Amino acid sequence: MVKDQADIGIFGGTGIYDSGLLENSKEITIETPYGKTSDTITIGEFRGRKIAFMPRHGKKHSIPPHMINYCANIWAFKELGITRIIAPSAVGSLKDEIKPGHFALPTQFIDFTKSRKTSFSQEGKVIHISVADPFCPELQKIVSDVVKEQKITMHKDCTYTCIEGPRFSTKAESRFFKSTGADIIGMTLVPECQLAREAQICYVSIATVTDYDVWAEKPVTAKEVMDTLSKNVQRTKKLLVELIDNMPDDFATKRTCSCEKALTEAEF
Repeated sequence: MVKDQADIGIFGGTGIYDSGLLENSKEITIETPYGKTSDTITIGEFRGRKIAFMPRHGKKHSIPPHMINYCANIWAFKELGITRIIAPSAVGSLKDEIKPGHFALPTQFIDFTKSRKTSFSQEGKVIHISVADPFCPELQKIVSDVVKEQKITMHKDCTYTCIEGPRFSTKAESRFFKSTGADIIGMTLVPECQLAREAQICYVSIATVTDYDVWAEKPVTAKEVMDTLSKNVQRTKKLLVELIDNMPDDFATKRTCSCEKALTEAEF
């Protein structure tokens, strides 16, 4: 463990490069066995909670999704003593009813990535982690309660298709992804969420829908993604505020989920 400690970790996604929330903040660098993290980590307080923030693409959005050092990022959060991660991200829609500007709450994923390091498991130590239910049910309930109270349009129980990137899909690929029954498509969820599970950290993803994927016969552009995100940044930050406020008072020491026991039956 490092000297500085935090309770909640936030990974900033596309369009969110600083939390804009933290008081008494400072930036730290953590060395990891897996190399450099995406950027320095900002640690501070928000309404009595100790928070750590890291932009997964870097502060200048200089790291494409397939080159993010997910192992280093999760390992660094674990070193800080973080027990819960909130992970905003940008996604495309694979369903007519999931419209740009809406939020989505993934409960499952389908992994179409190709070249990423997906486990902390090394030679001599084999880990078969269960991701039957990849996300923390406790955090998901808090998200569901908050969006209901705030009357935010959020599609729940979504399946997230994760692709390698950084390119967008071909029409044929997009139609195939849609045919699987998946709801949204993005480039960063995997292996981030499964590494969090290996690290026994609770994890929830909050996805901002930026566009319809190309199955809808409208080519996706980076400009379209950023235009939608810029409109939603403040809404996302407001949602983060409400989520932190709604964490249970004893959240730092008590978890009602099984995330902290994920390795119990996973190691040989």
